[in-house]
Amino acid sequence: MKLKKSVSGLVTLVLLGASLAACGSNNNAASPSASDGASPSASASASPSGSNSKQEIVMNYRADPPALDVSIAESAASFTILGAISEGLYRLDKDLQPQPALADGMPEISADGLTYTIKLKSGLTWTDGSPLTAKDFVYSYQRTLDPATKASYAFMVAWIKGGDKLMNAKTPADVEKYKKELGVEAKDDTTLVITLENPVPFFTSQLAFLNFYPQNEKFVSAQGEKSGADADKVLGAGPFKLTKWDHEQQLVLEKNDKYWDAANVKLNKVTLNIVKDPTTGVNLYKTKSTDYADVKGDFLKEYEGKPDLAVKKELVTGYLNFQQTKVPAFANAKVRQAFSMAVDRQGLVDLVLQNGSIPSTGLVPVGNLDGNGKQFRDVVGDTEVAFDAAKAKTLLEEGLKESGQTLPKNLSIIGDDTETGKKVLEYLVSQWSTNLGVTVSAEPLPHANRLDRELGKNYNIVNTLWGADYNDPMTWLDMFIKGSSFNTQDWNNDEYNTLIKNAQKELDLAKRADMLGQAEKILLGEAAVSPMYFRSSTFLVNPKVKDLILPPFGPDFELKWAHVE
Repeated sequence: MKLKKSVSGLVTLVLLGASLAACGSNNNAASPSASDGASPSASASASPSGSNSKQEIVMNYRADPPALDVSIAESAASFTILGAISEGLYRLDKDLQPQPALADGMPEISADGLTYTIKLKSGLTWTDGSPLTAKDFVYSYQRTLDPATKASYAFMVAWIKGGDKLMNAKTPADVEKYKKELGVEAKDDTTLVITLENPVPFFTSQLAFLNFYPQNEKFVSAQGEKSGADADKVLGAGPFKLTKWDHEQQLVLEKNDKYWDAANVKLNKVTLNIVKDPTTGVNLYKTKSTDYADVKGDFLKEYEGKPDLAVKKELVTGYLNFQQTKVPAFANAKVRQAFSMAVDRQGLVDLVLQNGSIPSTGLVPVGNLDGNGKQFRDVVGDTEVAFDAAKAKTLLEEGLKESGQTLPKNLSIIGDDTETGKKVLEYLVSQWSTNLGVTVSAEPLPHANRLDRELGKNYNIVNTLWGADYNDPMTWLDMFIKGSSFNTQDWNNDEYNTLIKNAQKELDLAKRADMLGQAEKILLGEAAVSPMYFRSSTFLVNPKVKDLILPPFGPDFELKWAHVE
C-alpha cells in the first residue's frame, strides 16, 4: 500500500510570495537544533537582487555552521545549508508535505507500517559527477549510528530496526555485526528498503530530515576528521553547491547543474554574509546591500505595515539548563525551581526580545500537535513554574539547606554572543541578582563554541533553544531521558524514562499522547529544564524575492524554489 502522511503538514505555513505575508527566521540565542548568529562582516560582496535580474540574492545570516557533515550536524545553521546543497529521499514543500526528491515516488509501506520500499530516480549523481545509489543511504545510516561517529542525532536514525544495538555497540566486532543486521538494505542501485523497529506515522516526512540524507563513503572517508569543515570537504547532491566558505564571514552557494531538478532551480547564486548585530543587518538592508535581514525592536516599528516585513510563529522554545554534576547544588529541585521562578519571562519578551515571542507555559511550544490530532498545550495546559521573586528566594534557601551545598562563587551562564544573545544573558544575570541575591557572570561565546561547551557538559548554566525536528512532542521530550546526548544537565527520573520509552512503542495514539503529557509535567515539576519563551521571528525580505519558504521548524529557510521577480 502507499501512504502519504505528514503530521507536520497540519502546521500553518505562509509562503513568501506576492503578498509577502510570511514566516520569520531565527534571531535569538541558539540551541543544538535552533541556531543563531555569528559576527558582522563587510557589506555584501555581491549585488542584491533588487537591482538586477541575474537570479542572485544576498542574505544576512546569523551563524557560521559548526559542521556541514550529515552525520554530525546538530544546529539549524548546518541543517539549513545542508538542505540547500544536498537532500534526502523527500523534500518538504511549502505546505510541509513530503514530495519525492531523490526518490522516484512515494514509498510502498507494508501493512504493519514497518517496511518502506523506496525507488530512487535513475541517473542520480553527486556534484562531482560520481553516481549516487541506494548504497549511499545504507552507508549514511550506518555511519550515523556507529558509536565512533558520536552523532548527536543518532537516536533518530535508531528508529530503524537494530539501530539501538548499533548505536550502543561496545566493541568493533559488535559494530560490524550490527551494521550488517541494521534494517536498511540496497536491493539494487535504485531500490532501498528500510525496516523500522516500531511504526512511525510521520516517517515519510522524517525522511526529508538531514540525518536521512545519503553520504558518499569514498569522499567522506578521504576527509577523515575534516569532513564538512570547509567548502572543499563537502559533497552534496542538492539544488546548490557550496563554492566558498570564509568562516565567520561568508558562504556562497551556486546552482548545481548536475541536480536532478536543475531546470526548476531559478537562483544562480546565493551569498550568505554572517551578520550578528541586528542594527548592522538592518543598515545593510536599508542601503540595499542585502535582500534578507533580521529585524526587531525600534526597527520593527519602522517597518510595520510595509511589504518588506515578514513574521512567523516558530516551534522553538528558549530555555535554561543547569548542570548538576559541575554544580551539585543544582541537583536539588528546589534550587533549580528557585532560579526558574526568579525570572520574569514577560519582561524578557517585552524588554529584550521585542520580536513577538511570548512567555513559555511549558517546554513544548504553542502550535505543536500532541500526536493525536490535538494541540499539545491545549490538552496539557500550563506546566511551568510561575514568576514569584519572594517564593524563589525561600526555595533557594530551603534547597541549599536540604542539599548541604552552596553555590560556587564563580557561578556563570554561557550563551551565544549575538547582540540579542548578550542582552538575554544580561537580563538573566540581573534577575538573579535582584530576586535571589545571587551573582552570576555572563559568558557569551561564538555559536560553535557554545555548542561544544553545552554538549560537552562544560558549563554551570546554559541559555539555549530547541526547535522541533518534527511536529510531535517527542522531538522535545526524548532529549531528557537517561543517556541522551542532549540531556547535558545530567538529570534523571526513572518514571520519566519509563513514560517516554513506553510512548515510543505505544500504537494507541490517545494513550501515547497522555504519556507524553505526564512526562512533561514531571520534567517541569522538577524544573529539570527552565523554559523561558516561545519564539517568534521577524525579518525583512526584498519584495522582489519570491517563493522563499521559511518553515516554522527545521531549517531557517528553503531556497530551492526561490527566485527574483
